[in-house]
Amino acid sequence: MKRLFVPFERIGVSDIIVLGIDPGYALMGWGVVEANGGRMRLLDYGCVETKAGVPMQHRLRTLQLGVRNLVNIYQPDDVAFEELFFARNVTTALMVGAARGAAIIAAAEYTENLYEYTPMQIKQAVTGYGKADKKQVQQMVKLLLHMDHEPKPDDAADAIACAITHAQVGAAKDQFRMK
Repeated sequence: MKRLFVPFERIGVSDIIVLGIDPGYALMGWGVVEANGGRMRLLDYGCVETKAGVPMQHRLRTLQLGVRNLVNIYQPDDVAFEELFFARNVTTALMVGAARGAAIIAAAEYTENLYEYTPMQIKQAVTGYGKADKKQVQQMVKLLLHMDHEPKPDDAADAIACAITHAQVGAAKDQFRMK
């Protein structure tokens, strides 16, 4: 797990720290955003990676421990997940669903403040267009967070976008709470 911004300090007392997660089996993207009113700042981002050929239970454990480590480091107020959307392979959907479950369990050990957003809701919130492509999302994440480069890989950019979406929802966040 790569660390980008150190040391970790909050901007002020009314901040909210959001951990965004883009579930994945090989790569699980994550991004941590701090928001205070209309201001947002990126604290860190990256991916929890698992290797092909490793038994499933070990890969899921790696993902669970990775998310557990993130919540312990950043102590987020809320954790926002991108909902799964698949039009391709059923086997892939099952594996990613298992990975998402491992991440949810790790986050739920820390907090009950778990939320979820569809890919379309995230694209709408970040770009203003619910059918934006990945490049548009990356460009807007870069602009919104005053980054000097687009976040890579896509999984991490999607996780940051999920965190931004949650930070922008504000008082309406309860309608996105996991049920």
